[in-house]
Amino acid sequence: MKYLLFLMIGITSVCNIQLVKSNEFTWKPLFGNDLSGATYNPEVWSQTDGVLTATKDESIWSTTEYENFELDLDFKTDAGTNSGVVVYCTDINDWIPNSVEIQIADDHYEKWADSKPYERCGAIYGHLGPRMDKVVKKPGEWNHMRVKCIGQRISVILNGKKVTEMDMSQWTSGTVNPDGSEIPSWLPKPFAELPTKGYIGLQGKHGNATIWFRNMKIREITR
Repeated sequence: MKYLLFLMIGITSVCNIQLVKSNEFTWKPLFGNDLSGATYNPEVWSQTDGVLTATKDESIWSTTEYENFELDLDFKTDAGTNSGVVVYCTDINDWIPNSVEIQIADDHYEKWADSKPYERCGAIYGHLGPRMDKVVKKPGEWNHMRVKCIGQRISVILNGKKVTEMDMSQWTSGTVNPDGSEIPSWLPKPFAELPTKGYIGLQGKHGNATIWFRNMKIREITR
């Protein structure tokens, strides 16, 4: 009887461990089904055949706050697109100084030819440029991006290449980056002091250039 009891406990423990591991690596739609898990303006954002786009520079937000996760999505730029993926946002009404933005941009556009490294696609906007230039495809082609956030560590893979890695703890100033470059004045909060849990957002149409997203999914990671 004792043997049977111990056997049942052992089987239950193994099943529980497998369940935890399974949940840890389960992908789910970022914004739920039919944007049911999103906060957004329906007059700006729309989704057709799985493709999400916006008509104005307004962001769409997850209704859930996340920490320790991987975010996976496809995006397509227009000529001159300037958009972004926002993580660790603690205030969706004043998100710019209260979040971290991974830049999405049409690096092939002539207007952005002389842009700062931290304004290029795959950069941590205002803080850290990508290791490689023009990894983003030309307008009209789909790109694949994966963002991994574990505490203060953020990595960005763009079209299969790891373009950016950041340890937020090194950004102790709100005015100067570790490499000596100036941080834009509208981003005054040191990254080392920012919370590492928050909402996830996608930036809408910035200027006259459209942005498209599809296959947005997320999985939480147990540290």
